[in-house]
Amino acid sequence: MDANRKKRNQLLAEKVIKGLESRNMVGYYVETKQEALQKAASLIPKGSSVGWGGSASIDEIGLKVVLKTGEFVLFDRDNCKNPIEKKEIERKIFGCDYFLCSSNAITEDGILVNIDGNSNRVAAIAYGPESVIMVVGMNKVTKDVDAAISRARNEAAPINAMRFDLDTPCKKTGSCVNCMSKDTICCEFLITRFSRHPGRIKVILVGEDLGF
Repeated sequence: MDANRKKRNQLLAEKVIKGLESRNMVGYYVETKQEALQKAASLIPKGSSVGWGGSASIDEIGLKVVLKTGEFVLFDRDNCKNPIEKKEIERKIFGCDYFLCSSNAITEDGILVNIDGNSNRVAAIAYGPESVIMVVGMNKVTKDVDAAISRARNEAAPINAMRFDLDTPCKKTGSCVNCMSKDTICCEFLITRFSRHPGRIKVILVGEDLGF
């Protein structure tokens, strides 16, 4: 990566981390996916119960692979045989020690913006698991909440609709049309501007593009 971009990412990450800290959340910055993996793994003690949402960023750094070969109690929704079993696992995740995910966007002053279809991910971010660990590429940092919502709806949502093969207009057009399709991925919007519980949400910012 270009040295100037690295410096820009570092400076911007410092600003985001200060914003997170002012909102009772914790922020870290690493330059690479490998460092992100090491940092995330170091935050999860052996024996902890762990679950996750449908996060491409978690996959991209290889965190699931490490957890599946370690000494953890996993609520693994990826291996469910049917929708009923998947829903049971997702409900159990609300009682786990650590919930892993990314964020659709994060503002320069530390506000997290997420949208969801089934809403299990935004629900777990807001309440339930003892700790939430987010892995967020610097490509998801936006100037403000309006830009964050726009990013979530016009970039993340169409790509995820394609990824999950949903029947939505954005899958066909590549951008949001504010639909109310039965498959819409924009059912619930969660704006996390403050955490009532200090340090519950930890955000690992990564100086590489991750997720959508």
